[in-house]
Amino acid sequence: MSSIHVILKQYWGYDTFRPVQEEIIRSVLEGKDTLALLPTGGGKSVCFQVPAMILPGICIVISPLIALMKDQVEGLKKKGIPAVAIYSGMNRREIDIALDNCVYAGIKFLYVSPERIQTELFIERFRQMQVCLLAVDEAHCISQWGYDFRPPYLEIAGLRDLVPKVPVIALTATATRTVQQDITEKLRFRNGQLFQKSFARPNLSYSAFPEENKERKLLQILRNVPGTAVVYVRNRKRTQQLSAMLNQNGVKADFYHAGLESAQRSARQDNWIHNRTRVIVATNAFGMGIDKPDVRVVVHMDLPDTLEAYYQEAGRGGRDEKKAYAAALYHPSDIEDLRQRIVLTYPSEALLRKVYQALANQYQLAVGSGFLASYEFDIESFQKNYQLPALETFYALKRLEEAGFIQLNEGFHSPSKLHFAVDKKGLYEFQIANAAYDPLIKLILRMYGGEVFSNFIPVSEGQIARNLGADPVLTGKMLDLLGQAGIVVYDRQKDKPQITFTTERYDTARLPLDIRGINARRERDEQKAEAVIRYMTSHERCRTAMLLEYFDEITDQACGVCDNCLRRKKDAASADPYIHQRSQILLALAGQEVSLQTLVSQLGQKDENLLLQTIREMAGAGEIQVLDNGNVRRG
Repeated sequence: MSSIHVILKQYWGYDTFRPVQEEIIRSVLEGKDTLALLPTGGGKSVCFQVPAMILPGICIVISPLIALMKDQVEGLKKKGIPAVAIYSGMNRREIDIALDNCVYAGIKFLYVSPERIQTELFIERFRQMQVCLLAVDEAHCISQWGYDFRPPYLEIAGLRDLVPKVPVIALTATATRTVQQDITEKLRFRNGQLFQKSFARPNLSYSAFPEENKERKLLQILRNVPGTAVVYVRNRKRTQQLSAMLNQNGVKADFYHAGLESAQRSARQDNWIHNRTRVIVATNAFGMGIDKPDVRVVVHMDLPDTLEAYYQEAGRGGRDEKKAYAAALYHPSDIEDLRQRIVLTYPSEALLRKVYQALANQYQLAVGSGFLASYEFDIESFQKNYQLPALETFYALKRLEEAGFIQLNEGFHSPSKLHFAVDKKGLYEFQIANAAYDPLIKLILRMYGGEVFSNFIPVSEGQIARNLGADPVLTGKMLDLLGQAGIVVYDRQKDKPQITFTTERYDTARLPLDIRGINARRERDEQKAEAVIRYMTSHERCRTAMLLEYFDEITDQACGVCDNCLRRKKDAASADPYIHQRSQILLALAGQEVSLQTLVSQLGQKDENLLLQTIREMAGAGEIQVLDNGNVRRG
């Protein structure tokens, strides 16, 4: 076995790679810049993790998805592979220790959000690291023609100047040809290779239904298709309403959105993954990084903004390669709503500046300050405090994020973390001088070990209090006091949405808004919305073929399993007398043999000659047998 197969078996437990994975890995090991396009659930992470395990040094993984970074880091640690992540919401000391460990402590994978690679702290340590590979996840974010453009991604190419011989692997599930070209240009590909697994999903049946009563159709789908399901809706309130409706109709369901407390999100996700809940009704906050292969149906109750988003979300069905269904339900009014939504998502320049000024006021940021500062953010109270329109404010924040001024993490969760800021000698001297803290310090060392001297360790105040036999509130206050004394760095749990300023605060009048670029992206989004409308309202073309065409994968092969293909088959069968007669004959002969005369009589055909011709053709094909006694039976 080659070394890559040994690594795959040792750490991931698989004997063979999925299609295209091995070719991608060999390209990386040959030192070639590599663009990998793999559909949702196609195993992108293995494509950079396996070669990085073979190459000497550390792999830098750039990803915009904090939840996904955390999941992958935890997954690698469980495999015994040292990995860390750096993202908004971490304090400077915690970042400092993580980067030190990447230089000196043998960390194999560093996951970092794109805005972090611009900081002097990161660049200084990056220069000291032995980097073996740069992996850019969700690489479509680097392209202004993609559906999720993020300006900080444009800074990635600057890292290449510091490690000119290190290859880059860029990975994404969805990219048109224009976006592919943009990715390779923006990342300065040299000797680059493209690997693309077909976007076709032969086991996934796509359907789109115009419906006056979408709830009734949803119940019908869930009753016809057994197994686990995801139902996507656009807003949080709707998740709760639909979940309640399903439970009232005997379908065990729960709801999920970024506004829930972390413990609630984790519990609901866990119940669904382990089939204690059959249906999860969710916003698009649900699904990223969740590895559940046996989802049998994904239903969209609202039109998605783009076919890229739809393909990714629908693609969470049938990852086990067994039959699965993706259904989109729309009311005729939803089409115009989608068009109007694009207009609403691009607020006026005046509102963009007003919202930016309100943010500066909210957090009392002086001009020139606030770079990479993170704060808890409650959008509802923010809107009320500054008398801002609700929906337009939300989209103004999204546009400011897209322009690279802020970053929003709506589903942010970070447990409490603790690090001893003094060495063992200094800690001992403090314990001698402050006997009241001695039991707490000894308990922390027993519970979490010596690693608290070298790393930030997630801690549970409740568990510490129970083991100490103390009040949890008092325990938290004691940890705060230890922090004030400089003995520990104590970072309390964060469970609310976070906002991070990704640049120094500008004078609002001089905020460098690229209005021309914003208008260009609005036109792009309008085109993408029209592509969604064409897909949903087409009742003739194969849906898989339409999706493939959108991603520049042209085919004349129909999938045969989408609603349009099945309708054509049915229409053809009813239009072709031979096909119609053949099915009637087989039905009449089910489990029995009958005389030819009886068969002709039972079918009651007006054109007896045509029926006899069909019987002869079926007998010639071996589908039926005409016996010596004149009876007929199935072949």
